[in-house]
Amino acid sequence: MPRTAPKPHTLVSDRRYFGMDPIRVRTAAMRVVARIAGLPPERARIRPTVLRQDFGVDTVEAGPLFDDLMAEGMIVRPDAGGAEFEITPRMMALAAARIVEPLPRMRAKAIVARACELAAQVNREWNRNPLEVDALVPHGAYMSRDPKLDELPLGLVVRSRPIPRRARWNVMSKPDGARGLRATFGELSSFVRVRLATGLDGIPRPFCVAWQADDD
Repeated sequence: MPRTAPKPHTLVSDRRYFGMDPIRVRTAAMRVVARIAGLPPERARIRPTVLRQDFGVDTVEAGPLFDDLMAEGMIVRPDAGGAEFEITPRMMALAAARIVEPLPRMRAKAIVARACELAAQVNREWNRNPLEVDALVPHGAYMSRDPKLDELPLGLVVRSRPIPRRARWNVMSKPDGARGLRATFGELSSFVRVRLATGLDGIPRPFCVAWQADDD
């Protein structure tokens, strides 16, 4: 198991995670990670009784909690005959989580408006990128009536940039172009979750098309 932790989680202050408030769940994850600090990957394991103690749950609550932690990739079930859970980098990311206030809907709309401007800029100016944006498609939580959001999912429907609009030299590869789009739109806000697709059928419903490229 690699020990390099992924990007830290962002927890929203008025949400519950694994049935707990965000401060409690982050503190529990910090206890778990402290126990395996400095251990090689093959020894980054913890007994179920200790994991239960660190999360402060009883034996009845432990079963559903362990199932949820496994479903989220925080722990891995012991091998056959094993008695300890493997602790993954996702648990380390949870221990380093930021706790933030939820995103007000008006702010989410402003971010979407900025994303539309950015999509137009990408198509107009990013001639080294072999990809361009065909449509910007907010989806998921943005389509709810919740006045406060815990994330802002943005779908980018991408297409190949026409040859006349590509640079003649130093054109990046399509994988690099996709990574550049994902990173740039992700920088709009820590709440943004970017999903790339080649058509609207690749974006989870419900969604809305906030911006569509001109074909001129």
